[in-house]
Amino acid sequence: MSVFIIAEAGVNHNGSLKIAKKLIDIAVESGVDAVKFQTFKAENLVAKTAEKADYQIKNTDASESQFDMLKKLELDASSHRELLNYCNEKGIIFLSSPFDHESIDFLNDLGLQIFKIPSGEITNLPFLKHIGSLSKKVILSTGMSNIQEVKDALAILINKGTLKENITVLHTNTMYPTPLEDVNLNAMLTIQKECEVAIGYSDHTLGIEVDIAAVAMGASIIEKHFTLDKKMDGPDHKASLEPSELKAMVLCIRNVEKALGSYDKKPSPSERANMGIARKSIVSNQAIKKGDILTEKNITIKRPGTGITPMAWDRIIGTAATKDYQMDDFI
Repeated sequence: MSVFIIAEAGVNHNGSLKIAKKLIDIAVESGVDAVKFQTFKAENLVAKTAEKADYQIKNTDASESQFDMLKKLELDASSHRELLNYCNEKGIIFLSSPFDHESIDFLNDLGLQIFKIPSGEITNLPFLKHIGSLSKKVILSTGMSNIQEVKDALAILINKGTLKENITVLHTNTMYPTPLEDVNLNAMLTIQKECEVAIGYSDHTLGIEVDIAAVAMGASIIEKHFTLDKKMDGPDHKASLEPSELKAMVLCIRNVEKALGSYDKKPSPSERANMGIARKSIVSNQAIKKGDILTEKNITIKRPGTGITPMAWDRIIGTAATKDYQMDDFI
């Protein structure tokens, strides 16, 4: 099954429907499976006294509150519908992460079949119950959480009616950008082992190396932020991929998928033609007369491998030649 790649537009549209559509165009061109936005109302998401994260302060107006920053990044209901229709026209899946109950209901009314739970909501019991009760496919991000919190969130979702086989848990780190030494990608395998669920990875590192590694380790979903330009104003642009980088990531992931292949160890179709050339056979090392005993002195092993395999060496030694041989003849 192919890795499901989500291009995370998030709030990198900066509140502009025009930019949001350009991001969808880029996602389509890059070959991803889905493009994801964020659905929230600032009044329902954050207290007006809440402070911004350090990376948000660094990448936006430091004097602006978190509430004011988010208020400018909202997409209203009509914008959502327009973007959903635009995605349908372009043949790409529209996704959005809700951050409050009103947004969950709105996205459900829009007909979304996949619900992405942001890392910050993994300890939000009423939120988890609400999404769990929809019985949809769920993608659960686990930034800032420990394994017990992951298990608790899964139990809530399943208890409310979501099938376990419809849940994919994404390992992630909620720092923008994430230092490589903090990625701890092996924890993705811990989630798989401890929780017995499908796994994936949501990446906030700079570059694409970790995404490729995650696919090689078994991630079934990859999510990555992208932008039109890293120099744009906004909290997430600097930790996002530009269009050419997103395209390169998709190409690398698809190539790694091909390379992973099956679990069978056997000669591939492309290398079978080289087996006779690269392997060896038992051949005569000198002229041998019919009836002579074959010994380590008069036979040896050389290319090509189209004669008797050297694995039969012990069975050949000590037997009588059945005909005359010249130097380098196959035995």
